[in-house]
Amino acid sequence: MIKDKFFLVITTTIAVILISSFSFKKFDKQSFSISLVKDTVRVDTVAIDSLLVEGNFTYKLYKKKAHASYYAKKFHGRRTASGVRFDNNKLTAAHKKFPFGTRLRITNEHNGKHVIVTVTDRGPFVKGREIDLSRRAYMEMASNKNGGATLVTIEVMKKKRFSYQLPKGLLFK
Repeated sequence: MIKDKFFLVITTTIAVILISSFSFKKFDKQSFSISLVKDTVRVDTVAIDSLLVEGNFTYKLYKKKAHASYYAKKFHGRRTASGVRFDNNKLTAAHKKFPFGTRLRITNEHNGKHVIVTVTDRGPFVKGREIDLSRRAYMEMASNKNGGATLVTIEVMKKKRFSYQLPKGLLFK
């Protein structure tokens, strides 16, 4: 009988302690505060080897550390090798190898700014230069507005092709 009373007192005491520890816990907003990371980075470009995917376009690396320059003012209004008149206020470029109409992304390696240009002419015919840009294209990405040449990365821009396969077992009749 004494054993049963002792056992009952001990179990009751343990039960009261356990219940009271849960029932008296105060939940306030500070114990559930969520800390947000302030330096998050939005990823909109995914690097896959030398192929970059951005929006509906892919960029294939052509050349890094290429020397780029811009057209002199005297060429404004003259016909290019493709037959169109050159306009220094448009985003165009001259390259020796790319077909006319090829779109290129030119990135300044010093500041990371880039510009999309269309190849409309042949050139440059100066040793050591890889691409000639219109004045507007050059000024949009240049860090030194007074300079005439800079190091750039050249990437070929292509439309992303979408392919979709139906899930297995789904047939249309």
